[in-house]
Amino acid sequence: MEIMTKKERIIAAIQKKDVDRPPFSIWYHVPHVDQDPVQLAETQIQIAHNYDMDFIKMMPYGNYSAHDFGLSCTFYCTTTQPAMERKFAIADAKEWKEIEPLPGCFGAHGKQILLARQLQKQLKGEELPYVQTIFSPLTTAKKLAGARVFEDMRTHPEYLHQALKAITETTIDFVKANIEAGVAGFFFATQCANTEWVTEAEYDAFGAAYDLQVIDAYKDLTYFNIAHIHGDNTMFQKVADYPVNCLNWHDRWVSPSMAEARKLSDKCFLGGLNEKWLSTAKTEEIHTHVREAAQAAGRTGLMITPGCVAELDTPEVNFYAARIAVNNL
Repeated sequence: MEIMTKKERIIAAIQKKDVDRPPFSIWYHVPHVDQDPVQLAETQIQIAHNYDMDFIKMMPYGNYSAHDFGLSCTFYCTTTQPAMERKFAIADAKEWKEIEPLPGCFGAHGKQILLARQLQKQLKGEELPYVQTIFSPLTTAKKLAGARVFEDMRTHPEYLHQALKAITETTIDFVKANIEAGVAGFFFATQCANTEWVTEAEYDAFGAAYDLQVIDAYKDLTYFNIAHIHGDNTMFQKVADYPVNCLNWHDRWVSPSMAEARKLSDKCFLGGLNEKWLSTAKTEEIHTHVREAAQAAGRTGLMITPGCVAELDTPEVNFYAARIAVNNL
């Protein structure tokens, strides 16, 4: 089979067609540069080149979507410590009423627009697709308040709905600006679609209702749209049915497995690398690990990636081993 371009390989995988090899990518936090869009773009492009990745999953710091709404963060700006929440924005249920829509190019959101523009500029026409990371509105609300968001959901639902509408409007405006900056699609992450936090009926009302508004804003405009289902005890089927064409979850240590998921969805799967195990794995074990993923999911409709962010202490040699292993699939 002729060698494909990166975009051709990705589109073929999404469409579950034959590929010369499955697409490959990795992602992890880069906290020493993620406050500078120019340097973050430089770093992510260099990482992609180092490992011959097929796409870039953009890596803004994890709390960016909540920062503009009042979350206080501590920025360590080192290679070993990602930014962390310092003080939640919501300490009383009535404070949800203070959340108002913001322009998608404001503040921390604006930095991520600059990141997309810098990738477009620095790639200089190179065909290396990049996808922007966005969070579900309820996930952003959880980042604003911590676990109390679920208490407020039940005691003051009208307040939370008001805030979720504002967060959704902001997210959609952010999405539109990213499309203008040339993103191939979006990595839509939900950290709340699991029974640890909410019932399915609650998620329908406070999660999916807003998730779908965001996804509807780009589903027909971008070609590479991923849903990331985060955590244990997930509502996998609910999110798998969203109008996206790719699914990513902790497939090596959370149910369903790749093989089980194939019975539940015909979408393209991103995964196969256990992001926790990879940091301590022996290189000779990684080839078997990657081969197992391909056997479970099938060679078509598969991209070899982590199930979530890779650990910051993962040795570079292990990333190289994973990339080399993909050549043998």
